[in-house]
Amino acid sequence: MLSAKQPIGIFDSGIGGLTVANAVLKVLPDESIIYFGDTAHLPYGDKSPDTIARYAQVITDFLLSQQCKLIIIACNSASSVAYDKVREQAIAKGVEVVNVIDPVVACIADRGYRSVGVIGTRATIGSGVFPQKIAALDRQMEVASLATPLLAPMIESGFVKGDISRLVIENYLDDPKLEGIEALILACTHYPLIKAEIENHYAIKGLSVDILATNEIVAEYVKSLLKSLSLIHEGTPQPHQFYVSDYTESFEQTTRLFYKQAVHLEQSAIFSGENAY
Repeated sequence: MLSAKQPIGIFDSGIGGLTVANAVLKVLPDESIIYFGDTAHLPYGDKSPDTIARYAQVITDFLLSQQCKLIIIACNSASSVAYDKVREQAIAKGVEVVNVIDPVVACIADRGYRSVGVIGTRATIGSGVFPQKIAALDRQMEVASLATPLLAPMIESGFVKGDISRLVIENYLDDPKLEGIEALILACTHYPLIKAEIENHYAIKGLSVDILATNEIVAEYVKSLLKSLSLIHEGTPQPHQFYVSDYTESFEQTTRLFYKQAVHLEQSAIFSGENAY
């Protein structure tokens, strides 16, 4: 039997998923989280689906061993190619899994857009998961997908709110594929950090485009799900824990960018020995 006191597990290919962790704790401040960033294998965006799924399953085993009551795949690449395997693995233990795609698709279907754009890593865009899932709910909605592989490393390197980010964003968003869209899905957990810049890009051009940050939508969905399961914790939370598969000082310094406060990272060796699938 799951308890509301148990932590929420969140994982990503790196530290970008901390934007999801931050959003979750804003709407659920009494929860405790266990975060795992697979920094030894980032980026997932250029990995094969089978490889991403293997990594995700190892991390899921770890989070289940930590008695997490819910697991959030805070990575669009892993959500697009590994969700079914991870959910099957977790549901066997009675634990639900939330990805960062389905809540967003449900949200845009409810809003009834006629044309939406999706930007993300090569793995996310190459999977075709957004067009497929959107079509299942609304066959009339047009979906324009564009891989934007430079954005995540640009953000991790600290190039935001400057000439470099402006030029890269402009180059991608001016792609003819995205012409005429009513909304743009930021299908990478890094991208909320440049949401304001993307909004400004369209504002300067006099275009009205809704910018949808997945972390905010997912956080509200998680709150609703935990409420339906009677698993929302109220009271003093346990200390949060943040793990990575490969530690460097630069990773720890960059966490401030994504989490908005200092984070102490612990290195975990879950990919060594018998755990390495």
